[in-house]
This record gives sequence, structure tokens and C-alpha cells, in this order.
Amino acid sequence: MRLLILDRDGVINEDSDAFIKHPDEWVPVEGSLHAIAMATRAGARVVVCTNQSGIARGLFDVSRLHQIHQKMLAAVKAAGGMIEAIFFCPHAPEEKCECRKPQPGMLHEVARRLRVPLEYVPAIGDRESDIAAARAAGARPVLVLTGAGRETADIIGQARDVAVYPDLAAVVEHLLATEWVGSH
Repeated sequence: MRLLILDRDGVINEDSDAFIKHPDEWVPVEGSLHAIAMATRAGARVVVCTNQSGIARGLFDVSRLHQIHQKMLAAVKAAGGMIEAIFFCPHAPEEKCECRKPQPGMLHEVARRLRVPLEYVPAIGDRESDIAAARAAGARPVLVLTGAGRETADIIGQARDVAVYPDLAAVVEHLLATEWVGSH
């Protein structure tokens, strides 16, 4: 089964040091919506796992987060794609919860709810915490150079277990050309 686990900020949409607090601030990374549509057409299930500490910081509430996600889902649908589920951690880093990346709790929840093993499943992110969560959950860490990806690449160096691509579209194109050829 084809499954993609995507981080949100910096992978699907442009990131902001000031947080994405309102739907008007949600702007897709160039090519990301098309990439999700390509994956969807290829029969992949696409889920999002995103840290959203802005909730714990009082910058926005869960209702506003849902509005942001509704904008994202509508944009993905308009491009011909589908995001099956969105998992998010509302906690601040100092809360030391199990669901906040780099902990693997959110990815384990994906595996539990979808009833799929995460081995070989690409978990695509732009930050070191995304890579660490993928490793800890037994998924395949994939780094994109959008968002904070270039800085993350400098930090992790040439880690053998991390595939690096310019953006989400390049990841999906690679999967379509190699691993997903003829598989269902």
C-alpha cells in the first residue's frame, strides 16, 4: 500500500517564524498541491502530521486550526488531490508529550488508526524533528529543502538513512518513477 506522511509547514505550505495563525496566512509551497494530486492519482494515501504549538502558546485555538486545515484541504482538492487525515500536536515543546515530533507518538497513531506498518513509508519533513520522529517510528525519513530544509540539511549532513529532495514534487516524482511503478 502506498502511504505518504507529510509535515505541513515548510513542506505543503510556506512556514513562518510568527506561526501560521489564520487561513489568510496559509500559502502553499510551489508545486506541493500538484505533488499531493499526483500521489493521490497514483493511489497513495496521504496524511499530515504537524506540530502546532501555537495552540499551547495562545496564538490561535483549535477552531482556527481547523479553519486553516479546511483551506488546505480545499486547495488540495481543487488541485485534484486528497489528504485522508490530519494529525496534530497542540502542545508546547516544554510539555514533553509523546505526540510532539521528534517523539514518534503522532506517527504511531497514524499506523494504529490506518492499520499499517510504517516500515518503508516515506515520512517527509523539513526539520530535524521530522527526521527524528520518522526514525523513531520506523518510517523512512525524507528531507525536503523547502521551509527549514536547507538549514536542516546542514545540521544532519550526509545521513545515509535520509533521502533529500528539493521539494515535495521531486519526492513524489521519484516515487512514481521508481518504487510505485506497477505496484498497487
